Amino acid sequence: MILLGWRELRRFMRNKTRILVVDDQVAVVTMMRFLLTRAGCETQGALDAKTALRLAQTQAFDLITLDVEMSSSGFDLFMDLKQIPRLAETPIVFVAGNASIENQQRGLDLGAADYIEKPFDTQDFLSRILSLVEETATA
Repeated sequence: MILLGWRELRRFMRNKTRILVVDDQVAVVTMMRFLLTRAGCETQGALDAKTALRLAQTQAFDLITLDVEMSSSGFDLFMDLKQIPRLAETPIVFVAGNASIENQQRGLDLGAADYIEKPFDTQDFLSRILSLVEETATA
């Protein structure tokens, strides 16, 4: 995994990567959007599955972060998002407070690009997310 500093992050983000942040906790969505915006990304937030699906169907995103333990299952939402043709190759990263081996394995078996445990180190979070965006852009 590549760890990027703030200077490298800003240079990397010149093309305004678009990220959808999905979590049922307002504070988590706000914090993650703040971090990603500070790194130069454009972000949208969704607090529920219905809003996330509507945004994913109407806008293009380079990456989606998804909470596992929402009021509806994050795993179910993952499957719904992957049914949208233009999102088939879009990396989806689970960001969850429950990082049990079973949940991590299930998420990765479904095809998640990564599984990040909350609470997380902000620099590690940004490096992991932006490295995935870079990998996808160069693939």
